[in-house]
Amino acid sequence: MNAANTTHAAHATAAASFFRRALGHRAFVIGGVLTFILLCAAVLSFVWTPWSPYEMNMDDRLQTASAAHWLGTDPYGRDIASLLLVGARNSILVGVIAVSIGLGIGTALGLLAAARRGWVEELIMRLADFTFAFPAILSAIMLTAVFGAGIGNSIIAIGIFNIPTFARVTRASANTVWSRDFVLAARACGKGPWRITLEHVLPNILSALIVQATIQFAVAILAEAALSYLGLGTQPPQPSWGRMLSEAQTMLFDAPQLAVWPGLAIAFTVLGLNLLGDGLRDLMDPRLARKR
Repeated sequence: MNAANTTHAAHATAAASFFRRALGHRAFVIGGVLTFILLCAAVLSFVWTPWSPYEMNMDDRLQTASAAHWLGTDPYGRDIASLLLVGARNSILVGVIAVSIGLGIGTALGLLAAARRGWVEELIMRLADFTFAFPAILSAIMLTAVFGAGIGNSIIAIGIFNIPTFARVTRASANTVWSRDFVLAARACGKGPWRITLEHVLPNILSALIVQATIQFAVAILAEAALSYLGLGTQPPQPSWGRMLSEAQTMLFDAPQLAVWPGLAIAFTVLGLNLLGDGLRDLMDPRLARKR
């Protein structure tokens, strides 16, 4: 019981130390606040929006900011603030699913490459190199040509693009762990490669995977906005920040707010996630913070 209490106290002390360092890390705090605002906007859109983002009212088209429409209205009379709130929800949906695809498949392939080495590792890495030749936008164009435009094809395209990124990060991090003394000791005890991978390698590379997932989340949101801008992503009537920019490009001088607000939403979201990932990298590896 004393040993359990000691372990619990050690974990509590480590957690308190982490949060203390986190609150003192400017990039992490700013990124966390911006990301929290994004999440709050997405959650809020499920229960409330100032106006319906799907109903058009041509009598209210292209209004400037007012008490009724806080950020103005678009060419179809829809409330811009409502479109931004629901667009945040769709961006998070694409980011979560696309990153999950890349994280799940890419991590498995990276762990397999590090555990087996030889021709298995070479084959997986060459497949990763081949996949890098097809960025998310090109993959989405090919999927659209076969199956038609839609948010599902965007998610698949971005997810496929994330797979080699996670595979490379996982393989590099896992190779470092495989060379550690405690892994050699586990081998000497008769543990097989898969047991070592699950019990020793994977827990020691989780921090690197979490950081990479945060960064790829920002990349996924940016890619979704780009695909929607090109008409390959989220389709009407579902709101999308990228499609809002596309619809605003012909009215930049007459109604600049149509481009300003979704542009700021994308910029601050990507900035927040990148700062959050940068902060997590420093906090999970204090040696990086000391070098800055």
